[in-house]
Amino acid sequence: MLGGLVVLSTAATVPLSVLANQNVDGLIALVIGLPAAAVGIVVAWRLPRSPLGWLLLVIGTCLILANDGSDYALLAYRLGYRLPFGLLALDVNQLRGPALTLFGLVILLFPDGTVTSRIWVWALWAYCTIFVFVVAALAVATAQAVSGRVIHVDSTGGLAATDTPRGWFAAAWHTGLLVLLAFMVIFIARQMLSWWRSSGERRQQFKWLALGAAFTVACAVLALASQSLPAPLDSILGLAWFGFAALPVSIGVGILKYRLYEVDRIISRTLAYTIVTGLLVGVYAGLVLLATHILAFSSAVSVAVATLIAAALFAPLRRWVQRGVDRKFNRRRYDAEGTVAAFTARLQDAVDLDSVRDDLAAAVQAALEPAHVSVWIAGTAR
Repeated sequence: MLGGLVVLSTAATVPLSVLANQNVDGLIALVIGLPAAAVGIVVAWRLPRSPLGWLLLVIGTCLILANDGSDYALLAYRLGYRLPFGLLALDVNQLRGPALTLFGLVILLFPDGTVTSRIWVWALWAYCTIFVFVVAALAVATAQAVSGRVIHVDSTGGLAATDTPRGWFAAAWHTGLLVLLAFMVIFIARQMLSWWRSSGERRQQFKWLALGAAFTVACAVLALASQSLPAPLDSILGLAWFGFAALPVSIGVGILKYRLYEVDRIISRTLAYTIVTGLLVGVYAGLVLLATHILAFSSAVSVAVATLIAAALFAPLRRWVQRGVDRKFNRRRYDAEGTVAAFTARLQDAVDLDSVRDDLAAAVQAALEPAHVSVWIAGTAR
């Protein structure tokens, strides 16, 4: 049922966002909501007793529904469309805040959906209690706002009384959110300690969570920074909103334990391309600003030249950064490259076939640690 609701609300997002001229908000809701809902469906299907799948599914569903509600309310109350169920749309719009705070429970319960220590059980109940308090305050404030003769809807389609809280609701809402945020920080610290003390498969699960969280935070910084940049930089960095999908996807991989041991390789690649992207964006922006504001070239010429220079720098810069990242975060690959390089150097002076075969098998064993090594020469296994 929740999966069907996700499909219907996603289908309604595109026309509603276009009509309400809220394309960016609709895209952001889909970027965050769809991966969360998709991962939630898979996890709930595979592990129905785990609350993590259901939490992710509820988060994704609420985020998409809230966006549809705001677009619908904007059409009904500000853009002159005579649409029914406007009050229902305003109520649905209030799901966005509570849905985002549910990520705190996902962080606490990762990866197996349970807490065993008594102190964390108390922390779980405290978080749920504060969450219920915040939702109840939001519900009361929403009921008061829609019960009046005049309903004030802001430019994003939300209730002005809840989007800009005042009076008792402001005190309750801000206090509750601050307490929930403090709990989230504590939950993140708990996961970091668990990663530090864990080993093997469990440690790889926590690495996946850390990878998704770090990538999401970096994308959030880039996306927010893009709003104050001139074109075309704002459009390029605005694509960072798509990086928000990394958190639910990494959580899903960690829960399902799917190909966990490739996380070191993925971390090294992610860090390398993130660093390369940041350096190239800095070079690109610096060249454009230098050419247009100091040297007084036309914007088209400066953009073209900056693009060519950035493209030329990509390959050598990527190799240099990748090697440095592997040296720190993917030592196995860095050591493997050294082993292969040493074997290549020995091979230049080798003349005996058996010696070459033995050196090759030893290099492969040291670099990749396979369970079995076979060398085929002239159709014969040795």
